[in-house]
Amino acid sequence: MAEAEAAQLKEEGNRHFQLQDYKAATKSYSQALKLTKDKALLATLYRNRAACGLKTESYVQAASDASRAIDINSSDIKALYRRCQALEHLGKLDQAFKDVQRCATLEPRNQNFQETLRRLNTSIQEKLRVQFSTDSRVQKMFEILLDENSEADKLEKAANNLIVLGREEAGAERIFQNNGVALLLQLVDTKRPELVLAAVRTLSGMCSGHRARATVILHAVGIDRICSLMAVENEEMSLAVCNLLQAVIDSLSGEDKREHQGKEEALVLDTKKDLKQITNHLLDMLVSKKVSGQGRDQAMNLLNKNVPRKDLAIHDNSRTLYVVDNGLRKILKVVGQVPDLPSCLPLTDNTRMLASILINKLYDDLRCDPERDHFRKICEEYITSKFDPQDMDKNVIAIQTVSGILQGPFDLGNQLLGLKGVMEMMVALCGSEREVDQLVAVEALIHASTKLSRATFIITNGVSLLKEIYKTTKNEKIKIRTLVGLCKLGSAGGTDYGLRQFAEGSTEKLAKQCRKWLCNASIDTRTRRWAVEGLAYLTLDADVKDDFVQDIPALQAMFELAKASTTDKTILYSVATTLVNCTNSYDVKEVIPELVQLAKFSKQHVPEEHPKDKKDFIDMRVKRLLKAGVTSALACMVKADSAILTDQTKELLARVFLALCDNPKDRGTIVAQGGGKALLPLALEGTDVGKVKAAHALAKIAAVSNPDIAFPGERVYEVVRPLVSLLDTQRDGLQNYEALLGLTNLSGRSDRLRQKIFKEKALPDIENYMFENHDQLRQAATECMCNMVLNKEVQERFLADGNDRLKLVVLLCGEDDEKVQNAAAGALAMLTAAHKKLCLKMTQVTTQWLEILQRLCLHDRLSVQHRGLVIAYNLLAADAELAKKLVESELLEILTVVGKQEPDEKRAEVVQTARECLIKCMDYGFIKPVS
Repeated sequence: MAEAEAAQLKEEGNRHFQLQDYKAATKSYSQALKLTKDKALLATLYRNRAACGLKTESYVQAASDASRAIDINSSDIKALYRRCQALEHLGKLDQAFKDVQRCATLEPRNQNFQETLRRLNTSIQEKLRVQFSTDSRVQKMFEILLDENSEADKLEKAANNLIVLGREEAGAERIFQNNGVALLLQLVDTKRPELVLAAVRTLSGMCSGHRARATVILHAVGIDRICSLMAVENEEMSLAVCNLLQAVIDSLSGEDKREHQGKEEALVLDTKKDLKQITNHLLDMLVSKKVSGQGRDQAMNLLNKNVPRKDLAIHDNSRTLYVVDNGLRKILKVVGQVPDLPSCLPLTDNTRMLASILINKLYDDLRCDPERDHFRKICEEYITSKFDPQDMDKNVIAIQTVSGILQGPFDLGNQLLGLKGVMEMMVALCGSEREVDQLVAVEALIHASTKLSRATFIITNGVSLLKEIYKTTKNEKIKIRTLVGLCKLGSAGGTDYGLRQFAEGSTEKLAKQCRKWLCNASIDTRTRRWAVEGLAYLTLDADVKDDFVQDIPALQAMFELAKASTTDKTILYSVATTLVNCTNSYDVKEVIPELVQLAKFSKQHVPEEHPKDKKDFIDMRVKRLLKAGVTSALACMVKADSAILTDQTKELLARVFLALCDNPKDRGTIVAQGGGKALLPLALEGTDVGKVKAAHALAKIAAVSNPDIAFPGERVYEVVRPLVSLLDTQRDGLQNYEALLGLTNLSGRSDRLRQKIFKEKALPDIENYMFENHDQLRQAATECMCNMVLNKEVQERFLADGNDRLKLVVLLCGEDDEKVQNAAAGALAMLTAAHKKLCLKMTQVTTQWLEILQRLCLHDRLSVQHRGLVIAYNLLAADAELAKKLVESELLEILTVVGKQEPDEKRAEVVQTARECLIKCMDYGFIKPVS
């Protein structure tokens, strides 16, 4: 019984194979293999399954199955040739050559075998030639690099060649096999920067995607030496070593997704110990005085990138917990550094901000309240241990630490502000005579006064002190920070016109001073950043933002700061916030009139809108920003380093883009300045709100622009997913509508784009909106479907039994809305032209089909009428019986009336199509021409 069933399954598999359903064939052969012990049948089944493996590109499986067939019968020529094909695809040319050589011996006259034999022979010779030439090239390069008398240009060329070789798998392996790691270490020992750099970059290439090599290199070079190289002052060197360590970490942790074969796949290496050692060394670098500011930054970049989970769906956050226990105090020490104190570690402008970002990422990666409480306690203990009435430096460090945490996890910072004596210490430091105390205190007050309740405390206790410092200090750095503190306190009421903290006109004066500093190129960049931060608060005031967008030099100075690669990139958030305020693209709570009346009655405060926050003022500000070149500035900001461009900043940039795209006339300018390209990463990464806003802005651009210009090359395919994400009931009607318009535009460009839309599973959503009660949504969805039906896979959905897709399109042709009718008739015309089966199916889906068709053929709008006549022609051409049915109806009279009309320029297509329908009827012999 089992043998008979096995034979039956083999025949079934053969049928599937002939129908090109290779997965089903594989399944049948696999089931048969379990049921038989007949050697001849087993050999056939393995051989056949190997053929399926070749077709589905499962070459390892194909080679294995062919080998099993050969084990049963060593002269099985089909199995030998199939194994040869599989081995060739796996790059095992010498083994493939042996198999085809055996085939050619068994069948010498087979031209196919002879041709494969020649081809493989040529490939093997070429591989050997490349291998030997690579070996000699590697040797030659090391000779030049290690020769002290080599000429400079030869040295540079050899170094660059070595780097390129190290990035290729074959080259990396040859360097590794030829004692390359030891020779590269000799280059490092020369201490010549250009040679050390070449060695580091070559090692980096060799580590990428190869766990075994990465492990050997890590142990050969030594983590101590790697970290000491990263600790140097040279920025280029520090970054290169950082990239080397990242390549090692990716390979050890399996983040590098390259497929491995053969020996590399078989090696199971326990890398946890190495990864932990790397983490410990990076944490030690944070607090070492021997490490440069650049080195410290790179260590934090590596921790930022590799410690917190990339996906919160992954349950394991043990790396974060390890760093919190063993390294949080070290990170806090970096956050608390005060550049003007003698004990300060070497820093760059970005160091403290990177430490704040790291604290924020670690805090966000915690899974439960006990973990967060433990984190908070470490911070509290660290800060309170610094308070010392006898040592003012320690107090300054404590406040600087709080200030840094406030720039990271704000909730945690807010809790720390509640610690006994923290707020009082800030106010006390403001009154100190030391400039360093004032500087730290003012910055801390700025970060502390984000909540209105905190701002009120500071307004009560600290504003007079801030004003006094502003008037008396000669230090520009303190002066500008004090001004920002006053700006922030002045804007504590947000956009609420009725909650102004300062007297009328005060905020405009503060803003004017900020703009003055911003335009002063002689002031250092870091200090000018504070001027932008001041504007980020003050532009909540409508008078300030209106003045600011009219000050073109100030606007352009801000854009240049954001673009400059050397700038302190923490400016991005401030610039983005300022632009959000200027375009009013922040969320505004809807004011319900009844609740306003209730609030007034109960004497509660009611938010007031400034007259300059009305739509015509906002539109004018957007126009001015576009004229000043805001789009190119935003495009530069999007390219910033991921550690600095936070998800919150991305959301702000997406909001600004959406506001800029509001007017269809402005979208061409935005595209011309690189806005379409810049929106793509914002739509794919960041906060949920940010991704939706960016996707909506993309939809606005895709709806009216030529996609080939807005998203050139392959980039256009990346636009599809964000647009499809907007086809969701959780999105508002405008987002749905503009996404459908964008998809309609894209689906009209090429079948490859239609295929991409189909693969993103957009079809069911488009169909849902065709049922929508809202006229514009129904129209947009039907127009999109009209383009999508050109795709074969979409047509197959209409051909499938048991669905109402065709019925829906036919019924939409009978709608009163002309635009819906036009789109639905277009879709039906293309479907009936593509498949005769759909012509017959159309007559079965609804009893109203003939009436709807007649209405289309008599339509007042020529485009609808033309599409109706095309449908009629398709039905006539599809089937003689169906044609007879149509001729017996009133449709013949309609065709005759339309066909007899004089074909003027506008009606030519309509009349011609009607005449073609009549000619078809004459061909069948249903009607005769009148002589």
